[in-house]
Amino acid sequence: MRKLTYYVACSLDGFIGDPKGDATSMFSFLDPEYIGFMATEYPETLPSPGREQLGIDAPNKHFDTVIQGLSSYRLALDIGVTSPYGHLREYVATRSLAESPDPNVELIADDLVGRIRELKAEDSPLGIWLCGGSTVAGELIEEIDELIIKTYPQVYGSGMPMFGAGFEPRDFELGEVRTFGNGVLVRTYTRKR
Repeated sequence: MRKLTYYVACSLDGFIGDPKGDATSMFSFLDPEYIGFMATEYPETLPSPGREQLGIDAPNKHFDTVIQGLSSYRLALDIGVTSPYGHLREYVATRSLAESPDPNVELIADDLVGRIRELKAEDSPLGIWLCGGSTVAGELIEEIDELIIKTYPQVYGSGMPMFGAGFEPRDFELGEVRTFGNGVLVRTYTRKR
């Protein structure tokens, strides 16, 4: 069974973006040390255009599939990129788009949980990356096996939470913790089942 990993950036107070989902203020922490870590450890999580600019042609290490909501996907669409992660199989959870703007992007309009369970049941050594956003993470919270949280040293005060879900405690076990000179902290948690 493949893992579904929510690999996400957030503020110290747990927001993944401002109230509209914009997280560009976190870009100021993309220094050479941190970018080097992402390029080496999680190269598949860098968008295809960014990989090209940085000269990264590394194989996928952890994931071969990405799932995201329309708000996350729209960040790419707004700059004319229809397949932001062309080196992965891309899925977008949306009821708003009737047709995919790219042959590499499959839309999931109904039964998101069922489709994720199908993907998790596939025979592959690599996992599934939940890229965002809040609503999709809330819908898939019971399917998430691992959290990799990149915490940026900023406080938002309000905004888009990591999970758009109702209150119900769910337990995870802390694994690896990595710190960076720019103040970023990357923590890995495994779901306690």
